[in-house]
Order: sequence, then C-alpha cells, then structure tokens
Amino acid sequence: MDFFGENKPSEDFGRRSLRGGFISIAARLISAVVQIGSVVILARLLTPEDYGLVGMATAIIGIAPLLLDLGTRDAVIQQHKITSGEISALFWITTAIGCGLAIVVSASGPLIARFYGEPRLTAVAVISSLSLIGLALSYQHQALLRRAMQFRVLAIIDIAANVVSTVIAIIMAFKGFAYWSLAVRPVIGSAVQALGTWWMCRWVPGKPTFNAAVKEMIQFGLHWIGFSAADFVGKFADRIAIGYTRGATSLGFYQKSCLVYDNSLDLVTTPLHSVAATGLSKLRNNPEELWRSWAKGLSTLAFFAMPGFGLLSVLSQDIIVIILGEKWRPASILLSILAVRGIPHVIERTVGWLHAAAGRADRFMRWGLVGTVAQLVALGAGLPFGTKGVALAYVICTFLLVIPAIAYSGRPLGIGVVQVIRVIGRQMAGALIALMVGFALRYTMFAEYPTLLRAIFLSLSYIMVYAVIVIGFLRVRTPLQVGWSLVRGYTG
Repeated sequence: MDFFGENKPSEDFGRRSLRGGFISIAARLISAVVQIGSVVILARLLTPEDYGLVGMATAIIGIAPLLLDLGTRDAVIQQHKITSGEISALFWITTAIGCGLAIVVSASGPLIARFYGEPRLTAVAVISSLSLIGLALSYQHQALLRRAMQFRVLAIIDIAANVVSTVIAIIMAFKGFAYWSLAVRPVIGSAVQALGTWWMCRWVPGKPTFNAAVKEMIQFGLHWIGFSAADFVGKFADRIAIGYTRGATSLGFYQKSCLVYDNSLDLVTTPLHSVAATGLSKLRNNPEELWRSWAKGLSTLAFFAMPGFGLLSVLSQDIIVIILGEKWRPASILLSILAVRGIPHVIERTVGWLHAAAGRADRFMRWGLVGTVAQLVALGAGLPFGTKGVALAYVICTFLLVIPAIAYSGRPLGIGVVQVIRVIGRQMAGALIALMVGFALRYTMFAEYPTLLRAIFLSLSYIMVYAVIVIGFLRVRTPLQVGWSLVRGYTG
C-alpha cells in the first residue's frame, strides 16, 4: 500500500469517495448500536451522579486529545506530496506532546477536585490521562490511512475499539466499579485503536526530517487546532457551568442528553469529514468538480440527517424513558430540545470540508472563535433558566450561525449564501414543518396512545410529511439518486 504517492484523484475517485462515505457512516452506525446498547445497560447499572462525576472531569481535561497532533492529521491529507521522514517528524512530535499532556492532566487532578469540591476527581484525572498516550501513538498512522482512502480499514479499527472498551466497561459496572467503568472506557478504546492502526498500517517511524513542508503542515495544523480548542470551549463550557452551579446530579441528566445528542451528531459528521476533506482536497485544482461534489454531498447529508434529528426531537421523551427507565425522564426532555439543534448543527459541522479543501485553516480558526463567543453568549443567556434554558439558547444560536458558517468557509472557493441556501434550504424547511406536525400530533391525536404505539405512528407520520414536502412539492431528488447509485454499486 503506497502511503506517500501524489495526492490526486484516481480514475475511480467518485466511486471510492461514495463508498468511503457509506462505509464510514455504516461503521459509525454499528458503533452507535454498540453505544446505545452500552447506554441502556450502563444507565441501569449506574446513577446520574456517576455520569456527572466523570462529566465534570471530561469537561475540563477533554481538550487534551484535541491538542495531541497539532492538527497535522488534516494537514497530511491535503498535502500534495509527503515523505516518510516528514511523517516521522510529525509522529515524534505528537508522541512527545501526548506524554507531556498525560503528565499535565494527571498533575491537574487535585486542582480539578478542588474546583468542584469533589475529591474523587483526583484519581479520575490520573486514569483519564493514560488515554492520551494511546491516541498519540495512532494519530499519524490514521492520517496515512485516510490519505490512502482506506476508510474500510479505519472503520474496522474504530468498531473494534468501541466494542472492546464497551464490553470491559459493562463488566466493570456489573462488578460494582461505578463511575470507574466510565473513566476506564476511553483508556481501553485508545489502546485498541493504537494496536489496530499499527497492525493495518505497517509504516514504522524512523529518522525525522524537519524541513519547510513539516513547518507548513504544523502551521496549518496549529490553525486547525485553534478552531478545535475554541470549539471545545464552546462545547463544554455549559457542562462546567452546570456542574459548578447545580451539582453532579443535574449535570448527570444534562450529560446524558448531550451524550445521546453528540453521538447522533458524530454518527454522520465525523466519518464524513474524513471522507469529504480527503476527497475535496484532491479536487483543489478543479473548482467546478469540487463545487459539484460538495453540493451533492451536502445536499445528501441534509436530506437524510435533518429529518433524523427532527424525528429524534419528537420521539425522545417516549423512547428514552422506555429504554433507560423513568429516572432519566429529565434527560429525555432536554434531549427533545437539543435534537432540534441538530437540524442546522449537522450542516454547521461540515465547515471543515471547505476550509480543508481550500487549505485555509486560518479562516477555520477565526470562525471557531466567532462560534465560541456566540455559544458563550447563548450560555450566559440560558443559564439563569436552568438546563432547559441552556439547551434552548443553543438551539437558537445554531440556527442563526449555520448559513454564515458555511458561506464563510466557501468564500475562497466561490461559494456564498445563495449557493448554501439552494443546497440545504428545502431540506431544512421540510424537516422543520414535519417537526411541527409531529409535535402537534403527539399532544393531540396520539396523546393517549400507549408509548410504543405512539412512537411508531409518530415516526410514520413524520417521514410521510417530510417526503411529501421535500420530494413531492420541493422536488429534491439528487440525494435519492446518490443513494440508488450506491446500492447499484454494491449489488451490480
């Protein structure tokens, strides 16, 4: 397998990109099933306080994994040419940073415990720090596999890490290890991921080469990390604020709703970023084909993902209670609010596609700062009204940001507000109308139905309304053609 060839599209580039996207999402779907299974089991074995306790530590030290590779994984995939010596330089830098951050996180345990007034967090920080070493050892191998478009291999590794870490966490919960089962899980997952990437990518780091290309990738990566760091602050400031002002139990409910929401969002956005950023970077010298590929990909994502979040909002208050039990009802209400945010959020999360393709990580970082400030303002506005107020404020903030976010990322490539609205506007309108119809039916016609039966009828009603509006009246057909092409590619 050639990891160091020229970064240009192959003859079967379109088919490989489409299959790569499908494989990546399928892998995430399998991981999501595993995640849901673990949530169902662990939620009945553990308490909201257990989740809140680990959530307190994660909200502060969770930024560390984002800093490990200095953003160079995305820099590697958009480089026209790379050498083994250059990747070796990035590997040794990443490993040194990983070990250093592990020491810093471990040493910060007493400070985190003092901040929250919770002594148990000292040991949680020490254990959590171990995952950083495993991640550091795997990041550059992941970048090489992504550059070679080996998405099937990456998918297998991701599933294996998820399954192994989940099984161990459940066994620990059964044995009475309480919150430790949650703290150990990412450590096991990172170890399995490191072993898997080294096994499937047999490149061995050697003598580093520190040249202009390495400096360029690090500079690109630092800008990329700038976005990730700013985004992390916006993403986890709510959990720090809620944990500090309202305690572990309230944070536990909020954390559970965020866990379901974030996993649902990551189900499509994380794997598609790897495929889209890699693919669009190969088309940098062909603007027309880049625009067509971007529009087709974003339209298809909006067509399938937006109604998915709308339906999650309509159903969450019933499904969460059925699956997790009555004690998690407050989390189900929060999830119902947060899921509405997913309708625009799933599109806003794609800004990295165009920033990577244009090679403009500096613009990516600037937008991250803008988005973070907006989220902090929303947090300040919503916090006096409790967790529901925070969730609602985030929904409003994301709807206001989504169009400017994509238009800003596409400006260097000639993509503006008009093009963005043309690509995603009809899907968003359909998802919102179906959402309103769904809630109206939930509290009127289906209000007295048994919970499971109500969920079935609401699902059918939502899908029918969305299909009639988007496919029938607004004539959005391209995503269906993309889906059919994928089916033919696998069955033909």
